[in-house]
Amino acid sequence: MSIRTERVAGEIKKSLSEILQNEYSHLYDALVTITVVRLSGDLRHCKVYLSMIARKDIPEDILKRIKAETPHIRSSLAHSIRIRHVPELLFYLDDTQEEVQKMEYLFKEIHRREQEQRDTN
Repeated sequence: MSIRTERVAGEIKKSLSEILQNEYSHLYDALVTITVVRLSGDLRHCKVYLSMIARKDIPEDILKRIKAETPHIRSSLAHSIRIRHVPELLFYLDDTQEEVQKMEYLFKEIHRREQEQRDTN
């Protein structure tokens, strides 16, 4: 990403975080964090990755509710940042933490099996 793209992505991330927290928190009973914002080179498309710690709701359901409000969220974003064209927002679940936990489990399992093998020899 260019410096300009990174700067705009940072502004979008900050503004979207505030918008989701202040205006749309009624959509979910969870801690929702924007982990990554990726902008296309022409600044027309913006992929927003969300991490969630849900109390009651399933993260996929929360994501559906947020996606349903995307036009309104985009409008709020247009009022909070100064940019010629507000990018099209695409929301995704960030499953990085889940993948890390799976890998840690697999490494522990490998280590445990190796230890068992050494103990039997």
